[in-house]
Parts: sequence; C-alpha cells; structure tokens
Amino acid sequence: MSQHMTCRCVSDAALPNHHQKNLRKQGENQMRSNLRVLLTIVPTLLALETGVVQARHGHHGPVRPVQVTDADYYDNGAPDTTKVQLGKLLFFDKILSGNRNISCATCHHALTDTGDGLSLPAGEGSRGLGVTRDTGDGDDAIHERVPRNAPPVFNLGAREFRRMFHDGRVEVDTSQPSGFLTPTGDDFPLDLENVLAAQAMFPVTSTTEMAGQTGENPVSDAAAGGDVVTVWALLAERLQALQDYVDLFKNAFPDVKRAEDITFAHAANAIAAFEAAAWRADDSPFDRFLRGERGAMSWAALRGMRLFYGKAGCARCHSGPFQTDHDFHAIGMPQIGPGKGHNSSGYEDGREDFGREAVTGDRLDRFRFRTPSLRNVALTGPWGHDGAYNHLRAVIEHHLDPWTALDDYDQGQAVLPSREDLDAQDFVVMDDPVRVNTIAEAVELAPQRLTDRQVDDLLDFLEALTDPASLDLRDDVPAEVPSGLPMHD
Repeated sequence: MSQHMTCRCVSDAALPNHHQKNLRKQGENQMRSNLRVLLTIVPTLLALETGVVQARHGHHGPVRPVQVTDADYYDNGAPDTTKVQLGKLLFFDKILSGNRNISCATCHHALTDTGDGLSLPAGEGSRGLGVTRDTGDGDDAIHERVPRNAPPVFNLGAREFRRMFHDGRVEVDTSQPSGFLTPTGDDFPLDLENVLAAQAMFPVTSTTEMAGQTGENPVSDAAAGGDVVTVWALLAERLQALQDYVDLFKNAFPDVKRAEDITFAHAANAIAAFEAAAWRADDSPFDRFLRGERGAMSWAALRGMRLFYGKAGCARCHSGPFQTDHDFHAIGMPQIGPGKGHNSSGYEDGREDFGREAVTGDRLDRFRFRTPSLRNVALTGPWGHDGAYNHLRAVIEHHLDPWTALDDYDQGQAVLPSREDLDAQDFVVMDDPVRVNTIAEAVELAPQRLTDRQVDDLLDFLEALTDPASLDLRDDVPAEVPSGLPMHD
C-alpha cells in the first residue's frame, strides 16, 4: 500500500492535536456555511409556499409565482389535432414564401430551439439552417439582414401573451373590428382566432423575410407596394391549388367546403395552433418546484431565485408565470445591424431602431422593447431585440450596469454570416459615441451590484426555467410537405 493510501486510513485520534483542531474548524465552517444557505433559502421557500415573494428595489406589491395550468392556454391546452397537423405542415412549407425558398421554420426551427441561432436572421435569398446560414449569392443574395432577432416561440399559446413582436405592433384590441391592432388597420381579416395567429399573417408580407424583392414574383411585387391583402390572396391561391392541402383544410375548418373557401387567415390559425401545441414549455424544474416538488431545483438555483425575486430586482419586469410583464422598457441594449430606418437628430442613414416609439409615436417610448419571457431562456440565444449578446452571463451583467456594458460592448458576440457590404453596416451605431450615449440616456434600469457567485446563482435559476422536453424537438419536424418543396434550407 502506498504512503498516500496509508495516510487515508489513519483515524482522527491518531492525528496530531493541531490537525484535529483544523479538521474540527473545517467542519464547523462547513456547518456555518450550510446554515447560512438554509437561512437564506428557507424564507424564500416559505414565501413561495404562500404564493408571495416581495420584490425589492422599487417594485410595488407582491410578486406571485403561480403554477401554469391548461387553463392558461388557448383551447385549454388541447387545440384541435387536425388543425395542429395542418399548421405543422404549413410552418415548414416554403410554398408560403414569394420565391418558394424559405419557410416560417427557417428562422424558427425546431432544431434551433424555435429561433435560428443568429443575432439577426438572414432571410429570403440565404441558404442553410441556423448558424450555418449564408447570405446567398448573385441576384438571389439577400439585400439586408432582418433588422431584429428572431424571437423564440415557446409558450406563445398562453392567453396572457397579448402583444407580438419586439415592438408590440400586433396586439389584442377589442375596439378594432378584427379584435387586433395591427399595422394594416381595417384591412386586417376578421376571422383570426388569437393574437398568435394574427402575428403569423405578417412575416410573409416582408420583402426581407419571406416575400422576396421587387420584380422577382407577384407576391414580392405586392409586398413591396404595401398591398398585404393581395399578398395573402396570392398565397391562399397556392394552397387552393394543392388537393392535399384542400383536404387538410376541409378537415380542420368547418367553414371550408371547397378550395376557394381557403384564406390565408385559415393558414395563420392553423400555424398558431401548431405553435401553441408543439412549443408549450411549462414542466421545468421551476414549475415542478411550484407544484410542490421541493427537490426539483438545486441549492444554487434556489439562491438565484431568491435574488431574482429580491435583491437583483429582475422580477420588476420579468414577473408573472412566464417571467414577463408584457410591457416595454429601455435597457440600453447595443444596437447592431441595419436598423429600422430610424434616425436621431443629425443622422440620415436609418441605422437606429427606436423600438416601441415607431408604434405609438410617443418620444418617451424611444429604445423601449417588449420584455421577453424567460422560459427556456438558456436555449434561445443570442439575446436582445437584435441578438447583440451571445452569452447569457453577458446579458445579466448588462442588466446590472447598462452604461458600462454599452461602453465595453464586445462586437465579437454578434453571430452574423459575413459579407463585406453587410459587415460595414453592422456596427455603425456602436462605433458612434454620440449615438451610444443617446441609447444610454434612455436607460430605465437602476444599477445593481452582485458578486460573481450571485451571478452564477442567477444563471443556475435561469437554467432551471428550461423544460427538459424542449431539449429534443426533432419530432416537430415533418418528413415532407404537401407542396413537395425541399425541407432542407
């Protein structure tokens, strides 16, 4: 037996007194550490048990994490299966794009966690899936990057999601004839079943995302001219011409008796049913903890939860069952990409993105964007309205000190397929101190100080918001689609 092995067999009684004292001291220190953890966590456990966690730092009133149930979702969590199956095929079918070369799934794929893994999508004209996607070539190459990050689709079938897109430009509004406030006004159809379906009406009308460029096809010409009604009609005609789709629509919708009855609103309703059914994610360790499984979360995640609902102030905005207040806030996210055509005083290049202001016209809404849900957040990077951050820890650190984060922003975090002319646009705003300062001046967050250990704990809590069922979504991808168009991107 080696000397090392022999020493391990010596009893404590055989050790010199000073070694025994060291061992006792180490044991006492460990006990004190464990006690501190218990004293830290137990109040939070008790508070959550009664449904109340009092958030600090300016949050008025209690935060009430509650269990998510079927009743929180459209159709009580059980949408019609024929509609879901139709929506699944439509979601992955390139027939809904002007040039038949891109689908909804291209930027919201099951294999890329319902996003695309890029900071900014490469839309119509590009090739490849996720981070392998390029910018296309020749006449078919993309003209610009999509200006905003492709948001994940998890849990959007929950009734509390009443606003869609980063700027909330599609939202429930019962004063409107359609029941929704959208950029199309009175041209919007009257038979959309929910706001998720209303959202599905719009990507096909974007020349950058799905429609194509002027002169390439009738859909793109209508889209370029702002004639969204014609875009929807032309796409519906494509579906009407395929008997497999006609049969599927008849089975899914009682009001579809013949091919000519199919509208794009039917397609949007089916797509929404699929998204709501396939990408519900509410069985995370956090959910199981709320249901009474006290061992569901690690001690580190529990400490992170206490920070989230307390000292760190996260729950001021990331509140409710899905960790979002569905409101709009200016948090000073770095601005990358082509922008949305907006300009601060003295500029004319359109590289800025004013966020909610472009919807409301209110100057106070400049640089405000919708609070994202944090369910499955560990899976859905890059993060931010423009995907500026590729590391979740960096996002947390940005929230703690947006001003320093803006000044120190690492442009290497942007995940973008390279092309010289596009690269030249990507950091125009971030390379301009005046524009960066303008973004910083709008920040609404109060600075917070957390230790590295506390940030680690917050990360553990965010990881605990991941539903294990969302880790493998391969079954959500059909083997083929009725149009016969290729499934690969």
